[in-house]
Amino acid sequence: MDRSSAGISGQYATSDNGYHQPNGHAPSSRRGRYRHATVRQQDSHPCSTPGCNEFHPFSGTHPSQYLMHRSVNSAQDFNALIKPEVMAGLARKSNRFGHRYDGRNHGQYASSIKKYTSAAKRPLNQTEQSQLMPLLQNFAATRSWNWRSLTTTFHSLTSAGVFTLHKPMDARVKLTQANLLSTLFDSIIFNCNQKPPPRDIDAQGVANLLWAMAKLVDNGLEPTAELKKAVAVLLPHVNAQKKQFIPQGIANLLWAMAKLVDNGQERTPELNEAVASLLPHVNAQQNQFIPQQIANLLWAMAKLVDNGQEPTPGLKAALAALLPHVNTQQNQFIPQQIANLLWAMAKLVDNGQERTPELKETVAALLPRVNAQKDQFNALAIANLLWAMAKLVDNGQKPTPELKRALAALLSHVNAQKAHFQPQGIANLLWAMAKLVDNGQEQTPGLKAAVAALLPHVNAQQNQFIPQQIANLLWAMAKLVDNGQERTPELKETVAALLPRVNAHKDQFDALAIANLLWAMAKLVDNGQEPTPELKRALAALLSHVNAQKAHFKPQGIANLLWAMAKLVDKGLEQTPGLNEAVAVLLPQVNAQKDQFIPQHIANLLWAMAKLVDKGLKKTPELKDAVAALLPHVNAQKDQFIPQHITNLLWAMAKLVDKRYEQTPELNEAMTALLTCVNGQKDQFNALAIANLLWAMAKLVDNGQEPTPGLNEAVVALLPLVNAQKDQFNAQSIANLLWATAKLGELVELNVATSAFESLVYRIRKNLQFSQEEISMSLWGVMVCCARLALDSNANKNNVLEQHMDDLLTRLENTSPENKEDRSIMIMAASWLGRACPVVRHYQKAISKTQADFRDQLQSCIPSLRIEEEKSLNSLPPVDLLLPDHNIVIEVQGPSHYVNGDFNTRNGSTLLKIALLKKSGFEVIEIPANMLWNQDLMKPYIDQIKTRIGIPPQEPGSVSFNRGWADAAYVTGEEHLEEQTNTAKKKKKRRRKQTASNRLPPIMTQGNFFAK
Repeated sequence: MDRSSAGISGQYATSDNGYHQPNGHAPSSRRGRYRHATVRQQDSHPCSTPGCNEFHPFSGTHPSQYLMHRSVNSAQDFNALIKPEVMAGLARKSNRFGHRYDGRNHGQYASSIKKYTSAAKRPLNQTEQSQLMPLLQNFAATRSWNWRSLTTTFHSLTSAGVFTLHKPMDARVKLTQANLLSTLFDSIIFNCNQKPPPRDIDAQGVANLLWAMAKLVDNGLEPTAELKKAVAVLLPHVNAQKKQFIPQGIANLLWAMAKLVDNGQERTPELNEAVASLLPHVNAQQNQFIPQQIANLLWAMAKLVDNGQEPTPGLKAALAALLPHVNTQQNQFIPQQIANLLWAMAKLVDNGQERTPELKETVAALLPRVNAQKDQFNALAIANLLWAMAKLVDNGQKPTPELKRALAALLSHVNAQKAHFQPQGIANLLWAMAKLVDNGQEQTPGLKAAVAALLPHVNAQQNQFIPQQIANLLWAMAKLVDNGQERTPELKETVAALLPRVNAHKDQFDALAIANLLWAMAKLVDNGQEPTPELKRALAALLSHVNAQKAHFKPQGIANLLWAMAKLVDKGLEQTPGLNEAVAVLLPQVNAQKDQFIPQHIANLLWAMAKLVDKGLKKTPELKDAVAALLPHVNAQKDQFIPQHITNLLWAMAKLVDKRYEQTPELNEAMTALLTCVNGQKDQFNALAIANLLWAMAKLVDNGQEPTPGLNEAVVALLPLVNAQKDQFNAQSIANLLWATAKLGELVELNVATSAFESLVYRIRKNLQFSQEEISMSLWGVMVCCARLALDSNANKNNVLEQHMDDLLTRLENTSPENKEDRSIMIMAASWLGRACPVVRHYQKAISKTQADFRDQLQSCIPSLRIEEEKSLNSLPPVDLLLPDHNIVIEVQGPSHYVNGDFNTRNGSTLLKIALLKKSGFEVIEIPANMLWNQDLMKPYIDQIKTRIGIPPQEPGSVSFNRGWADAAYVTGEEHLEEQTNTAKKKKKRRRKQTASNRLPPIMTQGNFFAK
């Protein structure tokens, strides 16, 4: 996103070529060369754009300076320049001397045009240009012209605006411009290619020509083959003349090369060599540069770096040499230069320049000047300054009071200048404001007013935005909305106006723009944007280009794209073949660039993959490889994850595990690493994060995650925060918390669980809109809490919870659920409350081998005992074994009925089923499955059952039922052997204790509930 560089369009360095020749014939004794004279032009016109840099001539005497001559002065009327006899005179001179004519009179005439525009302090307007052009149809440079004539003519006509491309452009004028330029380029190329080079090729002329060519290209002239060749033949002369350039020449040359490169000039070895040859002279002459030249040099270096120039030692030295002079001359910079300097600082930093103390001091020195000259900045400068400040802040600049004052001063002028902003300025301004807000800038009334002032201009100029600007604008809209900007009608209209432009320019977006656009559309949809047909068409257009650009996506782009597609699918958009193909194309790129992802990217990627899998994406080998590639980096970067990252990562891992992703050692290590971070950052988690974290931990436990101290500590750390933030939980978070706390069962102390439930249930009646799934999850959670209270004889019963249960059951019944899980929950709630239930649930039978073996052993020991299997009592989930003649239920509890499968800590499903059976009047006997691995281990339990049903057991093998079962512990095989050594003592103990076990099993058919 952040490649939206604010260009300095219309910001020119200027050059000088004081050409003053006498009218008349060229003295033959001089062979076309000029007498020595010192000519200094004291004033020059400003460039064609507002705020253009002033003109600074060379000083000193050149060996071939020109004689002063009588020419058109600044007060003379323009009509004097367009008299036919003037052109006739030039033609006579040229014809008279033929191939010996050196072009001096043509140079004089070109210089006169420039003098006129200098006096007028503006370039030629379109009317003047159209009047002049017919006279220039026969104004042609020839190869006989000398160097000074060529440079003076080319520079003067360019400076005066003779070659300016006005709109609309008369075809004849355009043709005349092209013909004249063609002859000038031909003569320049001819002169530069002579061997040996002409002696009159000088440093000033080289600088002036390159400056003029750069200005032509920057004004919209197409860089023709002739122009490119002219640049190419001039560049070697830069190196050859490098010691002759004075400060202004150095500044103009670097400005020109930067401008040419920015307009498409190839960075050839000759251009690189020319830049390299000039940079040491910046350092050597650093004390001679005036403010304008300092600004132009720093702008040029920033622009070159932005276009691929390596930050060589020479460039770094030149930069370091200039920065102190900005501070020294800070009070002499005019508004345009202040804007250029701050733009240059921001661009250099954005391209990797270290924020050295000198650079920081430079920025600090310039910011107060922004406030001081706030009323003098034009629209372009305001846009560039706000872009620069946003970019600096994004790269670590602290929001100092000076920066805030400068920002406030500029924002107040956006409304006043709104009619003058060009499309690029509008895009840069909105991008800058969005970036500032994203980095913590308060959305002040001034900022909101500036946004509101610009939005109508986006709509008005929608057809003029180039692809990069469209991407930046939609990114800005999405970022502003994501940070609290109201989705006003104007903002909605702006988005609606831009979306069709995405489809129209779909073939022109680069990889970065595609990533930013998809991210923006996903973020807008996430914040309430309707998935309109225009949005869907734009989305489809972009997805079709992901494959073509796959090799160009950087790590951030890959992360943003996968996040965006996951978010769009999560918000209901169809998983089209185009979307699935884009995902498939990107997954191998995750593996290929795995070492380059920062913590935020890792969190977003794993979240996206988990979300896509949750929405039906197949777990392909590429997806598994991408997950596997990222997991080791979670552990490696665990100390760098912020609370949101930790939350998203644990949620993602829990979701993947819940979708049957293999719990590899790398996944377990990553989870363990993250759980240790939860406790350390517990005070920084917001309400949504707390809910998602507890949901994730409950889901991991529910899927057999091995018990770790980190998980227990994380649960203990988070649950007390529920009460503190109870008013901030939304309906989804409340449902997730109730479900998670209930699912964790006995892992959470009863008083802690009850406190959390009491903090949340009162919110259920606060007009929160619960979905059917959220009602079902909440009802199940409340039932588990009531079950735990009912099973604990020391707990105070909570009638308020049962009232909420009744309310939730009514709300769930009103939704008429069709899925089996919701119907099962309704049945259980109705049974608990003693209400009639309108639905019936048919359960599938599932008999484990352990259960079957125990049943067979029990039946063989007591042949007369009537045993029923998988019996559904009162429409509740079926029990393992029922002894109908004795009203006893036997539950053989496998590892899925315990937290972490530890055969000790019962989960919420188990507790609820036991409590429901007890409430229905059944005596319940729980036997952990790990106690029934062989007949020897089974015998003590069978003996106890005999005792319960009135059949005396055989003395040697009896074990007290009351031992452990009533105290939440279980009898192991070793304990059984130990008890056999003291039979008499055990008999006495059995007489004293006759209480029944109340251990209850999990609901084996209970469905899983998922956080959204």
